[in-house]
Amino acid sequence: MKIFYSDHYVIPLPEGHRFPMQKYSMLRDRVAASFASGGLRESRRATDADLLRAHSPSYLRRVVSGSLDRQELRRLGFPWSERLVERSRRASGGTIDACLAALEEGLAANLAGGTHHAFHDRGEGFCVFNDTAVAVRALQAAGLLERVAVIDTDVHQGDGTAAIFAADESVFTFSIHGERNYPFRKQRSDLDIGLPDGADDTAFLEALSKGLEKALDASRPQLALYLAGADPFEGDRLGRLAVSKEGLAERDGIVLEGCRERGIPVAVTMAGGYARNISDTVEIHLNSVLRAAALHAARRQEH
Repeated sequence: MKIFYSDHYVIPLPEGHRFPMQKYSMLRDRVAASFASGGLRESRRATDADLLRAHSPSYLRRVVSGSLDRQELRRLGFPWSERLVERSRRASGGTIDACLAALEEGLAANLAGGTHHAFHDRGEGFCVFNDTAVAVRALQAAGLLERVAVIDTDVHQGDGTAAIFAADESVFTFSIHGERNYPFRKQRSDLDIGLPDGADDTAFLEALSKGLEKALDASRPQLALYLAGADPFEGDRLGRLAVSKEGLAERDGIVLEGCRERGIPVAVTMAGGYARNISDTVEIHLNSVLRAAALHAARRQEH
């Protein structure tokens, strides 16, 4: 299975910053150790043309030139740097790559992405560009697909993604998230399932199973983008749910097997994860990649 990564995914942040930037290099190392024959590929750099299909020219210009104002930077949660711009281009490029590879081979992954709080004209919540929207628009522009499903299991609602695709019937957005968690002003996805604080494995997985079936029935997608956030985890600092590692591994199986049974290719992105122990976040992300790789290997044997 093709797995996309770039060393540009990791950039320095001020001391004490709460975003766990090092999770990307730690995950890369764990993935590299798990695949003796390789599998990691360098992510492309999303171009201005790629980004402008999902974002406004004025917003892109402010990001690239470093002219975001203080309020925009506060909403974003990152200090501006040229390395932040490059990181954001590469993360979006990695999702384009993963989508293309998934269309060819059934499954692929980007070891970043899932930046679902970025809107058409602004960034929020550690999300500069919306890699899901950038990738979908790139593949649609190339004439490679028409119908897409976004399956967002990050604990925070995919508000930017919902807003970007709100009037687009070709893209079905499904978000299962903590109802009382960030963002506190929710957007309207095609299907939203808001869970109460403290929802456990049983509540989460039952809601996911029903929602996934409804989303796939309604959208009949040619490709699914699966945001496999690690932050529904019971040990997550920002999660407020109570899903175990085993429950999140079962989540991966429900989504990936559900799509496989219907013959739907899947591109997996990592989305959020803020566990008190960063190794827990990395392990959850790794399990998602390994589950996808195992299904990919089984699919190849079948053919």
